[in-house]
Amino acid sequence: MNADFQISRRGFMGGLALLACSRTAARAQGFAGLGSETSGFAAVVPGRMLTFPADHRAHPEYRIEWWYVTANLMDPGGASYGAQWTLFRQAMAPGAEQEGWANQQVWMGHAAVTNADTHRYAETFARGGVGQAGVETKPFRAWIDSWEMRGRDGMSDTAIAPLDLWASGAGFSYALRLDADKPLVLQGDAGYSRKSERGQASYYFSQPFFKASGIITIDDRPVQVTGPAWMDREWSSQPLASDQTGWDWFSLHLESGEKLMLFRLRQKDGQNYFSGNWINTDSKSTQIASAEINMTPTASTEVAGRKLPTQWSVVIPTRGLKIDTTPLNANSWMGTSFSYWEGPIRFRGSHGGVGYLEMTGY
Repeated sequence: MNADFQISRRGFMGGLALLACSRTAARAQGFAGLGSETSGFAAVVPGRMLTFPADHRAHPEYRIEWWYVTANLMDPGGASYGAQWTLFRQAMAPGAEQEGWANQQVWMGHAAVTNADTHRYAETFARGGVGQAGVETKPFRAWIDSWEMRGRDGMSDTAIAPLDLWASGAGFSYALRLDADKPLVLQGDAGYSRKSERGQASYYFSQPFFKASGIITIDDRPVQVTGPAWMDREWSSQPLASDQTGWDWFSLHLESGEKLMLFRLRQKDGQNYFSGNWINTDSKSTQIASAEINMTPTASTEVAGRKLPTQWSVVIPTRGLKIDTTPLNANSWMGTSFSYWEGPIRFRGSHGGVGYLEMTGY
């Protein structure tokens, strides 16, 4: 598939229209439609206050949205695993939500598990308005078919915890509990996350302090696992500029207990737009200026017929950070309808820890 038409976490757009039109028509929207005209949809503007539980809900007035969990896990023997659970929503047309099959919302789910030898993934689609997928806030529940993220009794709206999370696919399944004793984190500038110098942006918050526990099953072999997990929530109507071709995104759990979110948006002219937030152990989030971030590929892997930068050097001098990242499994390719690379990583250098890397548009 041409790189201009790939999709992932921040890229669930135009392509989902393949449920209502041909793939050719969907591809005509460019990089999943993320940089195309958004007439009729709500605009992302600075200064909007995010509130909870209201912003745990879907935002159908915006074109695109996702609920995204990644977990870095370990079994009692010290073997490492990764788990991904994603629910995407796209509005195929602006305007008030319609009832039943006239509803213009389309939903997509991705799930995956990874270890050093295996990467398994699954994908599912659903239409809005008929109960196949959706999000409820009280009690909290996000689901698509049998995949579900559900609040447990006593769930805190400001921490969105505790949660139960489960999904399954060919040759794998997982059932995890997610706990957190710290509040949600606003990314970007108080939840307003710029994606270019030309006004493209999203609303973006995270729960990077989840502690996950539960069972991952691969080929009918269950293992008990624990480890840190991260949830991203983001919605927008046009998060990319028309000349941006893809991104490289990191969520990092530092051994100090601090967290770091970074991304690089690549442009057709070879330039990049960088952004990030440094998150202290008390959940205080500080935006990192684009000029302070250095993300440089150091090694590539041939995956699915293309060369991908699977090892990176990341340097933020103002934070004293200089690290090198390596993947748990370099073949963590999500060969879904709109393909991308996503998998667990580890890093060493001035700081150590684990995290997740996502790469799109290659």
